[in-house]
Amino acid sequence: MAGQLAMDSRRAWFTGTTRLLCGPELRTRQTAELFGRDMEVVPALRDCDFGRWKGSRINDLHKSEPEMLQAWLDDPDSAPHGGESVVQLGARVAAWLTTLEATPGHIVAITHPFVIRAALTQTLHAAAFNLIDVEPLSAIELRFNGCWRLRLTCTDLEETQ
Repeated sequence: MAGQLAMDSRRAWFTGTTRLLCGPELRTRQTAELFGRDMEVVPALRDCDFGRWKGSRINDLHKSEPEMLQAWLDDPDSAPHGGESVVQLGARVAAWLTTLEATPGHIVAITHPFVIRAALTQTLHAAAFNLIDVEPLSAIELRFNGCWRLRLTCTDLEETQ
């Protein structure tokens, strides 16, 4: 009962009919369930491929590979970890956004901070990728009605407990 109330209240954050989309990872599917069970898993919303850095903490990389980390932070085309560059991630997200333009409306995307940052920079046509912080359990609401509009929401952790 409490879980259903939390789900209903999260759905109420968004007006109108919304499509609930999420990345394929278990953690994104579980988070999306907080918004409803009628979610669509979208491979393009998967987390950034961090290659051999997957699971590493940035503080550890500062110590073990400071030059490579700095190169990656300074150059959006670089991928010293062997995974996706920020540019590649942005291209993937831009391609996904383009597919949504044929069906304007509300979209709630449950995904990872890097993917959200890429969606924001694509939506805003800005080069501010490394200047955007996305908190855990944040959500982004996307609308396309001739141009992209977005709204960030943050869930209340106490509400889920």
